[in-house]
Amino acid sequence: MADVTVIGAGVAGLCAALTACKAGLTPRLIDRMGAPGPHGCSWWAGGMLAPFCEGAVAEPAIITHGQNAAAFWGAVTPVTHRGSLVVALQRDRGELDRFARRTSAHQRITDLAALEPDLGAHREALFFESEAHLDPRAALADLVTALAEKGVEIECAEVTPDAIAGPVIDARGMAASLPGLRGVRGEMLVLRAPEIRLSRPVRLLHPRHPLYIVPRADGVFMLGATQLESADRRGVTARAVLELLSAAYALDPRFAEAEVLETGADLRPAYADNVPRVTVRGRVMHLNGLFRHGYLMAPALAAQAVDYLTKGIKGDLVHAD
Repeated sequence: MADVTVIGAGVAGLCAALTACKAGLTPRLIDRMGAPGPHGCSWWAGGMLAPFCEGAVAEPAIITHGQNAAAFWGAVTPVTHRGSLVVALQRDRGELDRFARRTSAHQRITDLAALEPDLGAHREALFFESEAHLDPRAALADLVTALAEKGVEIECAEVTPDAIAGPVIDARGMAASLPGLRGVRGEMLVLRAPEIRLSRPVRLLHPRHPLYIVPRADGVFMLGATQLESADRRGVTARAVLELLSAAYALDPRFAEAEVLETGADLRPAYADNVPRVTVRGRVMHLNGLFRHGYLMAPALAAQAVDYLTKGIKGDLVHAD
């Protein structure tokens, strides 16, 4: 018999199931699509563990809890601790100044080539040394493996919390259809450019088309992401491809010759304040609203849900009557 049933095997549900195991519980894990894959927004994430960069636009809870994410992930999957860089074109230097005022835990770099030789054309940057990044797809696979080692397999079935007896953690994202939850469309590209070498995520500030580039192995890069207040589930639009590639070209013209490996689009579930929460309704805890902070905030959300379930502790991300 399971102590708790987790519905949804994206990053939130997997983190919740593993956290439940660590607390001595036996979880049951169900997802209508089975194992993680390109059918969910967790698959298309950038994997940046960058709480201080997110502080430019995010609420304080994101900065506070996000600082603990790297430690959680480091026990599950490889994490690269090389910091984050934020750059701007010369004409957009004011954007860099504004970003610096809105964030903390960074230093201004004037010799960017010393950190990233391939970005030497950009003279200034903000370096967030304490930040990290991971490969989201590898992290999902490693979570599935860690759970399997504890005897927890993903059941492929379509269920709702009402059909399950006992405590439930609902981590279905947009499929949960919760009041106040909205979809924010994101589009991204995966490129191969083996002649370009970057060792850490780079954010290019732009008044209209900000861009992040996250290095993967073997010259592969994730480029993202548009952010549209839309519930449109179409594939990637031509406009998004043009905007992302144009911004990448501005960062390094060699991206014009990159091989496009994948395009992806999905909806990020978000609440009005863009802060995730655990919404408790009777025996059901809804883990949702991760917005673009999935890998950064899923560990904290899972921990607070399990603490509430096992100890009755109501953390700051728990909304309970």
